[in-house]
Amino acid sequence: MQEDFRLILDIVTVLAAAAAGGFLASLLRQPVLLGYLLAGILVGPTGLGWIKELVQVETLAQFGVTFLLFTLGVEFSLKELRKVRGIAVGGGILQIGLTILITAVLAVVSGWLTPVQGIFLGAVLSLSSTAVVLKSLTETNQMGTPQAQAMLGILIVQDLAVGLMLAVLPALDCPLPELAGSLARALAEIGLVGLGAVVGGIWLVPGFLRLLAQQESKEVFLLGVISLCVGIALLTERLGISSEIGAFIAGLMISEVEYADQTLDYVEPLRDVFAALFFAAIGMLIDPSFILGHLLLILGLVGLVMVGKFCIVAPLARLFGYTLPAAVVVGLGLSQIGEFSFVLASEGQALGLVSRQIYLLIVSTTAVTLLLTPFLLRGAPRLFSGLHGIPFLARWLESGERPRALAPDAPQQGHVVVCGYGQVGQDIVRILEARRHPLLVIDQSERVIQHLRSRGIPY
Repeated sequence: MQEDFRLILDIVTVLAAAAAGGFLASLLRQPVLLGYLLAGILVGPTGLGWIKELVQVETLAQFGVTFLLFTLGVEFSLKELRKVRGIAVGGGILQIGLTILITAVLAVVSGWLTPVQGIFLGAVLSLSSTAVVLKSLTETNQMGTPQAQAMLGILIVQDLAVGLMLAVLPALDCPLPELAGSLARALAEIGLVGLGAVVGGIWLVPGFLRLLAQQESKEVFLLGVISLCVGIALLTERLGISSEIGAFIAGLMISEVEYADQTLDYVEPLRDVFAALFFAAIGMLIDPSFILGHLLLILGLVGLVMVGKFCIVAPLARLFGYTLPAAVVVGLGLSQIGEFSFVLASEGQALGLVSRQIYLLIVSTTAVTLLLTPFLLRGAPRLFSGLHGIPFLARWLESGERPRALAPDAPQQGHVVVCGYGQVGQDIVRILEARRHPLLVIDQSERVIQHLRSRGIPY
C-alpha cells in the first residue's frame, strides 16, 4: 500500500513539475518541451531526488511516446506515407547505413573502439528522436510542410530499424551465419506484422470502430481505441519490434476509417498528458554533474554528431528532389540522437559492447542533442524568413519552392487559398502579400489564427 501511494505521489510530482516547467518555458517564449526536460532534471535522482519509484514512472512514461506515435499514424495516412516513400525508404536506409559506416571507420581509424564497437556506436548515432521532432514540428506549426513529411518518413524507417538492431545486437560479435540468421528472423517478423496490419486495417478495424461508435458513449469509444493501440503495441513488442512502431501501425489502421477525426479528438488530451510525463522521464536520465565534469568532451561530441548527421541527411534530401531550404530543415531536424538510443546503449552495456564510461558519454551527448533540437527547428523558419529579405537570395529561394500548400480550387473568387501555415505556407503568403494579391489562409491552430488576425490576413 505504501509503495502504491509512493508511485502516485511520484507521478503527481512529475506532472506538477512538468506543468511548472512548461508554463515557465511558454512565459519565456521557449519550447514547452524544454520545460518538461528541465523539470525532469530538477526532480530526478541527479537533481533534488524527489522521485523514488523511477522505474515505474519511466514505464508509465512510455505511454507518452506510444500515444504520440499513435496519433501520428492517425494523422499521417497511408496516402501521405506513399508520397514520401522514396525518401522514407531509400533515404532512411541510406542515412542509417552511411552513419554506421562512417562512425565505425572513424572509431577504428582513431583507435578508440574495435570494429564491433564502432558498428554498435554507429547504430546508436543513426537514430533520431521521433517524439522530440514530432512535438517540435507540432509546436512550430510545420506538420503540413514537405520537409516535415520527409522527416517523419525517415523517422518511421529508423523506428522500424530499432527492431532489427535489437535482434542483431546479441549476435553482433558472433560468426556471420548467426548474425545473418538473426537479421533474417527480424525481417520476417516485420513482414508478418506489416501483413497483419494490412489485413486488420481493411477487414477488422473499421467494423470494430463502427461497433464502438454505435454505443454512442465517448468513454466506451475512448477505452476501445486505447485498448486497440496498446494491444497492437504490446504485440509488436512481444515480436521483438518496438512497441512505438506498433502504436504507429495502429494509428495507420485507423487513419483511413471515417472515425479517424473522432479518434484524434478523444486521444489528443491523453497524449499530451503522457507526453509531458515521457519528456520529464527523459530529463531524469540526464546527469548534470557528469555533463559538467566532462563538458568540453561532451560539447565536442555533440558538435561532431550533429554536424556529421546534418552533412549526411541534408545532401540525401537534396538527392531525393527536395529544395535546398527544405533539405537544410530536414538535416537540422534529424541531427540529434533519439530516445531509442538510450535503449540500445543500455542493451550494449549489458552485453559488454561498451564500457560504463562510454555509456555515460552516449547518454549525456544524446540528452544535450535532444535539448538543442527544439531551438533548431524553431529557428530554421526564421532563418529562411531573414534570407527572403535579401533580394538576390529571395529570388533564388522562391524559384526553387514547390508550393504544395496551395489549394487547387479557391472557394472565394479572386483569392488565393493557402491551406496550412507551415514554412511553405508562410513563404507563399509573403510572396503574394508583396504582390498585393488577395489571400485567404486556412489553419486550425489558435496561435496561427492570432498571428493572422494581427496581420489582417483573412483566415
